[in-house]
Amino acid sequence: MRNKKNINTEQKKPVAENYYNLKTDAVERLANADKKTYEEPKTDPGRKYRSSSIDKIPAWIKALFIKFWFNGAVCFFIFWGLGLYINSMENMILIMAVVLGIITDILVNNAFRFFERYDGQNSKWMMFPQKKFWTFFANIVYAFIVLLGVIWFYNIFNGLLNSIKGTEGQIYLGVEPIVFGLSYMLIDLFFIGIKNLLVSIVTDAKQKNGM
Repeated sequence: MRNKKNINTEQKKPVAENYYNLKTDAVERLANADKKTYEEPKTDPGRKYRSSSIDKIPAWIKALFIKFWFNGAVCFFIFWGLGLYINSMENMILIMAVVLGIITDILVNNAFRFFERYDGQNSKWMMFPQKKFWTFFANIVYAFIVLLGVIWFYNIFNGLLNSIKGTEGQIYLGVEPIVFGLSYMLIDLFFIGIKNLLVSIVTDAKQKNGM
């Protein structure tokens, strides 16, 4: 009888051990699954270099300041700096357009991307949000169009004041960084607003048609 009891207890031990191992394995799998489910979201590596105080500033204020500051800086360094050496206004306009386009593509748009809290947050402030090879040249062409709008603004403003005051050829509003930066920014935002409106209309039409 003792032998039979020993055999029964020996047979029960492996069963108990196997049951224990299964339970511990199940607990480990649940723990690992929980870790995978609640894994912390990945953040942009450059995020740690950004100031939390800057993040608290509304995105539209940062966008307007970036556009205004860089446009005014181009006027200061290019129009004022090279104005003494470039006598042809046509050449100056061409140089300004090229520099403004390059600055927009390399500095302004990348600054917008850097300050984004999520991808595409600042796309509405850029004419060409994509970062492609062709956007470099597209931004130069676009800068030339915006610059022509700024020139038109100066001519209309001075022409109106001349007609009101009865003068002729008098320049009441000259080209300087602050007014140039503001006028270029406003005309730029006007064109970007039209683009965003058209994109929104096309997107809504596609959604209604189930495309």
